[in-house]
Amino acid sequence: MSKLIPVTILTGFLGSGKTTLLKRILNEQHGMKIAVIENEFGEENIDNEILVQDGREQIVQMSNGCICCTIRGDLVQALSDLIARRDAGELDFDRVVIETTGVANPGPVAQTFFMDDEIATRYLLDAVITLVDAKHGNMQLDKQEEAQRQVGFADAIFITKSDLVTPDDVAALRHRLLHMNPRAPIATANFGEAPIESIFDLRGFNLNAKLELDPEFLSIDEHEHGHDHAHGDHCADDCGHDHDHGHGHAHDHHHHHHHTDRIASFVFRSDKPFHYARLEEFLSGILSVYGEKLLRYKGVLYMEGVDRKVVFQGVHQLMGSDIAGKWEDETPGTRMVFIGVDLPRDAILKGLANCLA
Repeated sequence: MSKLIPVTILTGFLGSGKTTLLKRILNEQHGMKIAVIENEFGEENIDNEILVQDGREQIVQMSNGCICCTIRGDLVQALSDLIARRDAGELDFDRVVIETTGVANPGPVAQTFFMDDEIATRYLLDAVITLVDAKHGNMQLDKQEEAQRQVGFADAIFITKSDLVTPDDVAALRHRLLHMNPRAPIATANFGEAPIESIFDLRGFNLNAKLELDPEFLSIDEHEHGHDHAHGDHCADDCGHDHDHGHGHAHDHHHHHHHTDRIASFVFRSDKPFHYARLEEFLSGILSVYGEKLLRYKGVLYMEGVDRKVVFQGVHQLMGSDIAGKWEDETPGTRMVFIGVDLPRDAILKGLANCLA
């Protein structure tokens, strides 16, 4: 069995710089053989500039060994065709980048890799990369829920065109993105200059026992919501913290943006173990009610009667879980993050607390 071909979903709003980044991937001498699938419904089309093609042949070989294939139809069909041609020795590629159109929600694209058996046996969904334009990003996030979904789904976020705004603007945008998605590292990339290794092999959908959350998010989270996550206590203004002390911007952000973003994230933590059956029942209930609104969720769980970590993660209603390694030097404890649209944060936190043994 040949090894699975990693796939990267590249998403971002119009003007966010996807075309620039793609051109670089298709022309740079990086030694990788990449097939780029371009969903062709956008205003910014890559083929005007670098693809000359007639109506029939949709696959163009680039000088650096990459190929670009423009599809106007079904993604599953395009992926199947690519594999068939690769198996027949007509095409050579070892990874795929799918560029979604500017207004697309990456959710259904990601789900394809878990729901379609033929695709799942040949391809591995590696990560969703989202580009956000520093100059227009805030406005797009205000107006377009798809833009927010693209952020919520991301495994990595790149802020582009940051040279057009002030460092304060970039910091404020980063802060806003962080509240929506604390699990995606956020970097700046102007003119498509994201290092290739920060785009590929991120393994964003692996079931692993690491749950990396931005440390800044955790400190804001502690500050704004009190320390007892199981109860989700909110910290009032007179909670004894000095608001100008390192947290000023967090508080400031709270006033400006929180009400606008329907997409937000929260974390559940506990050092008590879960009761297995209760948790399973609660999570399946949450998935059936809020599956459409849950974008990404992930956790490392401490389960009663299990001496190893249990890891789980999911996209919408599709959840996978597995047993991971032992709790070696660390104290057993649960950490879960949920990213979604209008999720009832307090009810979910309370429900999870009720599942503890």
